[in-house]
Amino acid sequence: MTYDEIRYAFLEYFKSHGHQIVPSASLVPNDPTLLFTVAGMVPWKGILQGTEPAFAPRVADVQKCIRAGGKHNDLEDVGFDGRHHTFFEMMGNWSFGDYFKEGAIEMSWELLTRVFGLDPNRIVVTTHYSDDEAAQIWKRITGKDAILLGDKDNWWSAGETGPCGPCTEMHYDMGDDLPGGLPGSADEDGGRWVEIWNDVFMQYDRDANGNLTPLPRQNVDTGAGLERFASIMQGKTDNYDTDLFVNLKRAVSDVTGVAECPDNTASFKVITDHLRSVGFAIADGVIPSNTDRGYVIRRILRRAMRHGQILGHRGALLSKLYPALITEMGAAYPELAREQDRVVEIIRNEENSFADMLQNGMKLLENEIPNLNNGILPGDIAFKLFDTYGFPLDLTQMILRDRNIDVDVAGFEASMAQQKERSRADTRGTRIFWETQTELPSTDDTAKYAPTEMSSTVLSILRDGEFVKTANAGDVVEVALDKTTFYGTQGGQVGDAGELRRDGANVMTISEAGRVDNVVIHKGTLTSDLSVGDTVMPVINSAIRQQTARAHTATHLLQAALRSVLNEDVEQRGSKVSPDSVRFDFRFGRPMTAEEKQSVEDLINTWIAADMPVLHEEMSMDAAIARGAMALFGEKYGDTVKVITAGDVSCELCGGTHVHHTGEILKARINKEKSISSGVRRITMSVGTLAE
Repeated sequence: MTYDEIRYAFLEYFKSHGHQIVPSASLVPNDPTLLFTVAGMVPWKGILQGTEPAFAPRVADVQKCIRAGGKHNDLEDVGFDGRHHTFFEMMGNWSFGDYFKEGAIEMSWELLTRVFGLDPNRIVVTTHYSDDEAAQIWKRITGKDAILLGDKDNWWSAGETGPCGPCTEMHYDMGDDLPGGLPGSADEDGGRWVEIWNDVFMQYDRDANGNLTPLPRQNVDTGAGLERFASIMQGKTDNYDTDLFVNLKRAVSDVTGVAECPDNTASFKVITDHLRSVGFAIADGVIPSNTDRGYVIRRILRRAMRHGQILGHRGALLSKLYPALITEMGAAYPELAREQDRVVEIIRNEENSFADMLQNGMKLLENEIPNLNNGILPGDIAFKLFDTYGFPLDLTQMILRDRNIDVDVAGFEASMAQQKERSRADTRGTRIFWETQTELPSTDDTAKYAPTEMSSTVLSILRDGEFVKTANAGDVVEVALDKTTFYGTQGGQVGDAGELRRDGANVMTISEAGRVDNVVIHKGTLTSDLSVGDTVMPVINSAIRQQTARAHTATHLLQAALRSVLNEDVEQRGSKVSPDSVRFDFRFGRPMTAEEKQSVEDLINTWIAADMPVLHEEMSMDAAIARGAMALFGEKYGDTVKVITAGDVSCELCGGTHVHHTGEILKARINKEKSISSGVRRITMSVGTLAE
């Protein structure tokens, strides 16, 4: 049976047994603790743990997964055996408070032996030693005694406390010509007995003392890796010898002009595996970058490119192979074809930049190799390759491994730590000093949205990296007040400018209001002496505030116009709102045409001329979601949020300052549109009188 046939048979079986068949969830999980969807249960985590209601009692799916970052990382093993993958498919059936052990075990056994026709004599099962019920069910159904194992092998838990329970696994005999013993034996990892299915029974709630209480709603979570399943169905001991990978490897040969042989099999495995991870991740909206999941995908892509070079190939590789991926998997995952143009362009851009990076980095490497002592590349050189040329450490190690040269990893990590500390100091400025202060207000004053006259008390004064009781005229300082009308830099909007007054006279000219957590820090130059405990009046520059508010509301209109003119998939990837200009970054796979830029500008100005009301409302996060409010990419929100609604064209979560009618913006003009990274564009725009 081919991959497509296995998927179909699996889902049809459970459909015939009352399961709702659902498509795979995205590789980008709704879970801040994970970079990627790493297991079939991730999309159902809330239901399984009882924090979300179940939409159906029985569900089955084939979930796409990536394990290549964080604690779930199989990247380094790919290519060196026949079982590891960064991308894989997990077949699963789920019971949310419906059937339990008996139903799950009966269906597992029937599907394996009757639908897929596996020899019952080549299957053994394991259960937790405490789970007499499961062992008795297996004995009744199969006549077999289950192998009893402990917590390591046959117990699932969500954490130290919470939902948990025993599980039962099915293992298949790959043949007595392979080494290895039964599950639980000393040589169980030999390769002969392979786990093909796992049924998890979420039966208990475990408290902090380890006590187990039966859950009122018991669930079943199962998983069967499709790649391993296909190898069994096709009589292979290596997943990469199954139909899907054989066809992808043939495409690699066509693109590189190199035939697979024992000496280059590892490179063929790496390229075909990494093609799936990169292609699927980008199709799901992941953009290669230098942070988080974007960095993981960039690293995978470059690792594949390096193995292409090992095969003697130069130039584009994965972008040329992507059509083969659609051929093999596009029927099961239509998003691959739907996103083809965007994905291929992003991959091609990454490949081009990697080629330039590799050429420049190799020059440095070749110059350093003759100077090495003891065959070890110094850590600071490895870091320079990373910092200047974008070489991940594993890429440098891979290149040098062929020359029997090691890398001083400890030295690399030390250089990395030093760079992070320098970067933290650069980006945080004096933040580290302010974080040591305890006598600071815990929240902003709501007066920042509707500035009024107020008297404030000076809490702290920072001068030249030192907190002082008194500072003098001419000193450049940072000042914290017990309350303020100033908006501190946040969410892409720069902070207010203005002054502090005492007895009606200027005491400090404020160039910008910054922010440390929820505390506004007033930065500027004193015009007279100032002491902790003084009473002052914070006064913002109303003209600058007005222009900044125009710019911020115009930014919301810009995003709405881009989604209208280009497509609904446009997503914000950052912004900077200042009184003199708007900078807006968004995900889009190609340059905008002149006609598209003009259409966006015209649409914004049409909305401005309509003088639509702009509502400023506070509500719960749930209410905002129900309203359809869009969230800023990467921003964290509390339980209560501020929602800015401009007419019927824009509704966003935003804590910034805004106008109350779009007509106050006066006018908008797009100045420039350009690429800033693969798949991410940047627009700069002027508003108000600056757009004339």
